[in-house]
Amino acid sequence: MAKILLVEDNEMNRDMLSRRLKRRGFTVIIAANGGVGVAQARSALPDLILMDMSLPVIDGWEATRILKADPATAKIPVIALTAHAMAEDRAKAMAAGCDDFDTKPVELPRLLAKIDAMLNAPSGAPAIPPPSTQP
Repeated sequence: MAKILLVEDNEMNRDMLSRRLKRRGFTVIIAANGGVGVAQARSALPDLILMDMSLPVIDGWEATRILKADPATAKIPVIALTAHAMAEDRAKAMAAGCDDFDTKPVELPRLLAKIDAMLNAPSGAPAIPPPSTQP
């Protein structure tokens, strides 16, 4: 099964999400801040990264920029996780290099669908486009 790096500073969120992902067969690697997240991504080369955006040491935006600039980690899909649900927050995450965006509190079925889409996307597929602004 796929290896997921969960970069999350909130212990309760980390515990809940990692347990639920493991129950679904994923191998989960955990990092509690952006600096450790970058190091773990480089050493473990996960199949996907779930990146909290509000992190200590290095925030999720900068950690994602670092990983996307590194040829060894650039192709690893990153899903931003944040409590900030405004359109500009999504745009900021996508501009940093995130491949998708999900809001907290996490709705597991929705997040699992995004994980599945990222893991099964053809290599080099473009990031998911922003939601339509038409009514």
